[in-house]
Amino acid sequence: MSGVARRLVRDGLIAEAEAEKAYEQATKKRIPFVSYLVEQHLVSARDIATASSHEFGVPVVDIGTLELDPEVIKLVDEKLVRAHHALPLFKRGARLFVAMSDPTNLAALDEIKFHVGAQTEAILAEDDKLARIIEKAMEAADTGLSELSDADLEGLEISSEDDEGASDATSSDADDTPVVRFVNKVLLDAINRGASDIHFEPYEKFYRVRFRQDGMLREITNPPIALASKISARIKVMSRMDISERRIPQDGRIKLTISKTRAIDFRVSTCPTLWGEKIVMRILDPSSAKLGIDMLGYEPEQKQAYMDALNRPYGMILVTGPTGSGKTVSLYTGLNILNTAERNISTAEDPAEINLPGINQVNVNPKVGLTFAAALRAFLRQDPDIVMVGEIRDLETAEIAIKAAQTGHLVLSTLHTNDAPQTITRLANMGVPAYNVASALLLIIAQRLARRLCNNCKTIDEVPRAVLLEEGFTNEDIAKGFTLYKAVGCDQCNQGYKGRSGIYQVMTISEAMQKKILEGANAMELAEQAKKEGINDLRRSGLLKVMAGITSLEEVNRVTKD
Repeated sequence: MSGVARRLVRDGLIAEAEAEKAYEQATKKRIPFVSYLVEQHLVSARDIATASSHEFGVPVVDIGTLELDPEVIKLVDEKLVRAHHALPLFKRGARLFVAMSDPTNLAALDEIKFHVGAQTEAILAEDDKLARIIEKAMEAADTGLSELSDADLEGLEISSEDDEGASDATSSDADDTPVVRFVNKVLLDAINRGASDIHFEPYEKFYRVRFRQDGMLREITNPPIALASKISARIKVMSRMDISERRIPQDGRIKLTISKTRAIDFRVSTCPTLWGEKIVMRILDPSSAKLGIDMLGYEPEQKQAYMDALNRPYGMILVTGPTGSGKTVSLYTGLNILNTAERNISTAEDPAEINLPGINQVNVNPKVGLTFAAALRAFLRQDPDIVMVGEIRDLETAEIAIKAAQTGHLVLSTLHTNDAPQTITRLANMGVPAYNVASALLLIIAQRLARRLCNNCKTIDEVPRAVLLEEGFTNEDIAKGFTLYKAVGCDQCNQGYKGRSGIYQVMTISEAMQKKILEGANAMELAEQAKKEGINDLRRSGLLKVMAGITSLEEVNRVTKD
């Protein structure tokens, strides 16, 4: 057994027989002994680091608080870093300081010393934190301007929205240049990591690329600032924008064909800033509309209410919530259910985010007079069954949509309000008469997206009863019993979370609710009526997700607490 194992046995942290067995298993699996102990939850990473520090006199560092130098990390080959679970931190003169979880691994220090040509010195780090930092460091290095894997970029076809079968954006001799390959690699990485947006941001002294993953922005890489204009020019060429125009915002679209069966659309927006053009790319994956309603996170009674409304021959369904709350996916999931050969479905959007075969989609263009209202009027002359309006922004659009809902058509749309009762108040404030709202509305869905806890690393969260009651849990909830979990973070997730789930308030317009609307009730009175009818508000729906162990109380507070 190694010196670390002896020390752990001596400190009573693990039995000798168990340590010997763990050592054998780690050798068989060809992973470091310390990593095996932490993986199997035999000894905590913190206890191992503390014991090793006392035994060998090596300082311990909280590696999560350090700012890593990419140039120092590049000194050691990725294979060596992963094989020895050792990450170079900084260089002082001729000495390279390396973070390790096992200071007795002298072979690793010798091999790094041989490759770097500098004296190496170990610094202790907790094994689980070290694993996460190594993963992040290697990901950042992988998305750099160094040699990129040609295999990753093979068969990649890029075309803009207005291409006519051509893809000359990638047919030039410049395809092999580092900037072109870098941009292609960033797009692929964003898709593989499940990002929803990519931000290319120039500043005075640095340039950064960030991905929005599970609703949170995360810095990915920092290409040289000198390449800022080349990166923006490349993206503008791909999305058919005017590369000579840098003074005004521009919009474009890119279609990335990854394989014969999969293509991803990017909606591209540029905006001139002090130090160059900031570019944001929204990733539009058509497969998100085909997830199925069961994957969206509706409670059983909420799902049933949505399905009942979709099966009605006419009326209006409204989905509300802030930007990025999943309204489009909810609407398209409904449209996908309705999309059969017997139905004529038309949509007006700004712009169409998800392409669905069998649905007639129109991009509104106010510059030429094609507004939501104009598109709706055209739809009503084309024998429609179902109409979807991207957003009700004004009285004219609202009136036409409601008239369509009252004359035998099913109308789906979105509105920007905080919850379902406020949607009715908003329509009234627009100038829509109460009798039209009451007769046309079938269902209102208010929604938010909350990050799902990672099943690999979530841990039990002990919260006092008084705090639970303050947060909105009832005495009945506490009496039944439930387990709260909190985020931890591991190499399989983003800061303790992986994926997102919807939190919904699904409010059907009952006869009692119609009566309240006709009486001119305000949002608070409508919310009170919804509560009487047993409709969960967003907060309550979020707490149900917490009780089910899907997300944390902290996350629900982030997305639902006023």
